[in-house]
Amino acid sequence: MDDPILTMEEREAINSGRWFASLSPSLRHDILRCAYVQRYRDGELIAARGDPPTDWCAVARGAVRVSSTSISGKQITLTYIEPGIWFGDVAIFDGDRRTHDAYAHGETVLLCVARGDFQKILQSHVELYEALMRLQARRIRLLFGLVEDLNTLPLRARLAKQLLHLVRSYGVPCLAETDDVRIGLQLAQEELAQLLGASRQRVNQELKAMERDGSIRIDPGGLVVRDRDGLKRVAESSL
Repeated sequence: MDDPILTMEEREAINSGRWFASLSPSLRHDILRCAYVQRYRDGELIAARGDPPTDWCAVARGAVRVSSTSISGKQITLTYIEPGIWFGDVAIFDGDRRTHDAYAHGETVLLCVARGDFQKILQSHVELYEALMRLQARRIRLLFGLVEDLNTLPLRARLAKQLLHLVRSYGVPCLAETDDVRIGLQLAQEELAQLLGASRQRVNQELKAMERDGSIRIDPGGLVVRDRDGLKRVAESSL
């Protein structure tokens, strides 16, 4: 499914990413000049745990599901990497093998920079070192926030925060109801539960309670957020 050209929508997803947009025009130009496109089908393996680091990538379309495998052999989803986000730089830096599996979630498009080209860009643009440090600092802050939420917030508040994040990243306005926003990322309740560190049954109960409150609607095609302000109040109620 290789295609050497990004569509206009895919290119916009890359260019509008907050971190990438903060780089100088010359650095962005050199990154894009070296990059190539990889297209994956839903569920296709992108990289396996233990693989050597070969590429630095950004998501241009779809999502990358990062997972690990438990002792019993069950796959556990840890996070989803959304359009505009770059990943793989840690393994590129330290040269160690990949720590998790990465799969395409939906039809997924990546913009990739080979490790050798990445090193050449670093040599030409000292700016990239500082930019990557900012990127890592932001990831650490997010990680600390997730750990804090897991230990301090009730499940409903964590679920509300997760739904608001999914709306920001994958929200699609509903044509029939202008205030409603459909979450375009298709997640099974089990996958959503894994992100929250809870059981599917408990997440299902909270989703039904939110539906009764009018905050969301559970459709066969996915979740529809009807009241973002209501979800914000739930997310902030325990802060």
